[in-house]
Amino acid sequence: MTWAERFNRKVATSPFGKYFQLEFSGARKERKNSRFLTEIRAGLATFFAMAYIIAVNAHITAQSGGTCECPKTKEDFTCDKDEGYMLCLEVIRRDLITATAAIAALCSFMMGLGANIPIAVAPGMGLNAYFAFQVVGYHGTGPVSYNLAVTAVFVEGFIFVALSILGMRQWLARAIPASIKLATGAGIGLYLALIGLTYGAGIGAVTGATATPMELAGCLDVDKDEFGVCQHNKMRNPTFWVGLFCGGILTAILMMYRVKGAIIAGIALVSIISWPRNTSVTYFPHTPVGNDSFEFFKQVVTFHPIEKVLNVQDWNVAKAGSQFGLALITFLYVDILDTTGTLYSMARFGGFIDDRTQDFEGSAIAYTVDALGISIGSLMGSPPVTAYIESGAGISEGGRTGITAMVTGACFFISIFFAPIFASIPPWATGCTLILVGSMMMKATADINWSYPGDGIPAFITIMAMPFTYSIAYGLIAGIVSYAILNTTTWVIEKLSGGRIVPYAKEIKDPWTWKIPGGFFPRWTVRLVSGKKKFWESDSIYGDSESDIQNDGSNVGENDIAKRVDAGTPTVEVKDAEKRS
Repeated sequence: MTWAERFNRKVATSPFGKYFQLEFSGARKERKNSRFLTEIRAGLATFFAMAYIIAVNAHITAQSGGTCECPKTKEDFTCDKDEGYMLCLEVIRRDLITATAAIAALCSFMMGLGANIPIAVAPGMGLNAYFAFQVVGYHGTGPVSYNLAVTAVFVEGFIFVALSILGMRQWLARAIPASIKLATGAGIGLYLALIGLTYGAGIGAVTGATATPMELAGCLDVDKDEFGVCQHNKMRNPTFWVGLFCGGILTAILMMYRVKGAIIAGIALVSIISWPRNTSVTYFPHTPVGNDSFEFFKQVVTFHPIEKVLNVQDWNVAKAGSQFGLALITFLYVDILDTTGTLYSMARFGGFIDDRTQDFEGSAIAYTVDALGISIGSLMGSPPVTAYIESGAGISEGGRTGITAMVTGACFFISIFFAPIFASIPPWATGCTLILVGSMMMKATADINWSYPGDGIPAFITIMAMPFTYSIAYGLIAGIVSYAILNTTTWVIEKLSGGRIVPYAKEIKDPWTWKIPGGFFPRWTVRLVSGKKKFWESDSIYGDSESDIQNDGSNVGENDIAKRVDAGTPTVEVKDAEKRS
């Protein structure tokens, strides 16, 4: 037995190892093949796979303008040429770097400690873009102010707490049609890729136009007209080529060889190339903004306190009217699909999903931690947080317990003190990262049932509408409404015709029902009602066993559970439950 094995055994047999259910700990539900040192390595892998979010989230969210006031003029409506406003944006971006690292550290650590799953949490890609470009708008040109937007996020978090405790969030995620759930991830991927191609948070390969919806770009600022369209010298901007080759092609090659931290390597290389002054690709030109950024960069290690976006909620929601409600509902809707879908996909990837109930151990705690993180993050000026698909890197490294997420959280905490480095990463260093993340999210399209139009067409509409309307919300609405219209119409025709007129290939349609196995209520609620003393515990390793499902009454309808709660009856007749199932 090597020293590493002896050390792993010693940790496993300690109270610490038993709490996290490490193998050889003697815990009732040991996680097979879980080792302490492996969990440490897995946590580092997850951090290096998702550390890019510190710079990327700050870049994207700062495009909203934050709390900076834009003195709009006819010649400069978005204040792109206002030096005072641009200096204010630099402070906002530094604030958001601290906020991103802090909220990722807190939520990831609590996810591991509370839910004991190897899934890290941080401000969500896609959600931050929707927040910045659709709700608040570029430099505050949207329908809702930044202050009201973070208020909507704060309220959304506490609504999610209630939904998570009552089990509605889990049920909604399982009840959404499979094709729409799969298409949502792919649509968000295309949306992120489009952002990565633009100027504000990307490599500047495309730009909006007037004669056509979009045009090829890649030119210098002096070659743009008043609408930001390149008039001359397209594809001549040196930063475009540095971002494309060093941040895009090189990173993709490293990913092909499964090099750990490939995305971080690409971002680091482009940043290092862009840091020297007096070059054509410098991020620190000799301007007031460039000089201020360079002075901050030279500090290297320092703590930057959140100055302008801390606790800036505006509770005068009446002045926003219906726009506040629309933003709140959309955040709820998008988060239910995005956050919940990612948690489920990562739990399935790690082998934590119970095949019958489609739930996983600690799901209620995981959702509650995520929901509280949303509200806490909004106090720091951050868009909604979400579980990260990059957690798969840690799971692939052998992460099986919450120790992995706690290590990732500790790494994010350390990164708070390197704000000058993360604040000096240019947008052309992270643009290709968004494109590559988008390409990885497109993998879900392979599992969509394209053979049946009732599943395939709504899925395609969802994917198509997100980037084309520049809105995740509109894509989701278009997909779900089209799914409901197509499948409800065919169902009505089939019923009216007595089953004689049915769509072609209906037998291969993805099954859908609102009656999800495991019931509407969360597992702990069902076990509590059925009289189980340790209602917070399940019997199987990753969820509830078959006997647990039967004995705790999960197959009993939600009306039956509600009646027992009202009557104060803690018992469940197993035979009656079997009949109803």
